[in-house]
Amino acid sequence: MAATKTKVQSIIDENPVAVFSKSYCPYCSAAKELLSKSGAKFYAIELDQIDDGSEIQSTLQELTGQRTVPNIFIGKKHIGGNSDLQSKKGSELNGLLKSANAV
Repeated sequence: MAATKTKVQSIIDENPVAVFSKSYCPYCSAAKELLSKSGAKFYAIELDQIDDGSEIQSTLQELTGQRTVPNIFIGKKHIGGNSDLQSKKGSELNGLLKSANAV
């Protein structure tokens, strides 16, 4: 579990925007679409397509209290899920992305 925690933390630390996602999830698709339309450079990891996806999801729950996907971080700060991201659409999201050097 410690290795998974290190992996999750390095993904969050090394990417201006990190999206922990599942390939079949419509909320994940909506979040990634909004980030793309906003011009964000983001790293998405599809938890259903990697061997340690369930361990990563459990680690995210420990770190954030959120088990659901998408689980989004901007500038190393936990944003939440798709509805949290969508509620920031516009100038607030643009400001977050700029401050994280993600655009």
